[in-house]
Amino acid sequence: MNIQELNYIMCIAKHRNLTRAAQELYVSQPTLSKCLQKLERDLDGKLFSRSGNCYTPTYLGKRYMEYARKMLEVNQDWEKELLDIQACKKGELNIALPLMRSSCIVPDVLPVFHEKYPDVKVNFLEETYAIQERLLLDDQLDFAVFNEAHPHPNLVYEVLANEEVLLMLSPHHPLAKQGIEREGCRYPWIDLKLLEKEPFILHFPDQTTGRIALELFEAYGIQPPVPFHTRNSQACAILAYQGLGACLIPENYVKSMKFDPLPTCFSVGDGGVFSTLTIAYRRGAYLPSYARDFIKIAQEKQMGI
Repeated sequence: MNIQELNYIMCIAKHRNLTRAAQELYVSQPTLSKCLQKLERDLDGKLFSRSGNCYTPTYLGKRYMEYARKMLEVNQDWEKELLDIQACKKGELNIALPLMRSSCIVPDVLPVFHEKYPDVKVNFLEETYAIQERLLLDDQLDFAVFNEAHPHPNLVYEVLANEEVLLMLSPHHPLAKQGIEREGCRYPWIDLKLLEKEPFILHFPDQTTGRIALELFEAYGIQPPVPFHTRNSQACAILAYQGLGACLIPENYVKSMKFDPLPTCFSVGDGGVFSTLTIAYRRGAYLPSYARDFIKIAQEKQMGI
């Protein structure tokens, strides 16, 4: 096994198509095909079964890729550590984070990081959901940013911030002036029972805000109508602003959007409802010094240090 072969086979498995794999690898299709044929001769077995243009891993192929993934991860760790040892401030970071969270975090963190590490390339990979699962499966990711999830033993978690989840209404909504001052709340507080017949625009239950909404409804004993579900936080906020319903949304998402006039936001629950924003990476994975600095800068910016 050599690194080039490993990358070739993993890329074919990723696309299940020789042409698309060759395009990503910047090699010709005949070159990639010859490499695969030679490797299969050396192994005396097929790594993929072919059906038209579709390449599906065989049992041998799946076992090969399990070891290939481990070897590529070790090689990746070594390359990062070598850069550190050589005191080079060059490298690359691959970071997964929620689609809208990118617009909240990147403008604050990236300028500071780039000033310190101008030769480190940063790839922000925006996802809509299941980011923790992506981090566990994709060894090319250095770390991921997401709201609290069920902890996984193979990941290490660091807190970026505890963020309030707000109830948002159009400024013209009949209940927009029903908030009251309440000790411990930074926003006017509203009793969710007042909204038991109001439509809600919600995230899906497998998303943090969607789960929080259902927990609040249960705690207050209400079942408001939910005519719209979406995974897009920006869509939730815009629809609520247009008066199509109420929505629950993280505070920083509201701050990152431009509204005129501003929407009406409330604290809800017992002294406000909060979610924990975390940054996670694979346990045992090597993080170069610039990756550790990125985490530190993100923590300082998100916590307002």
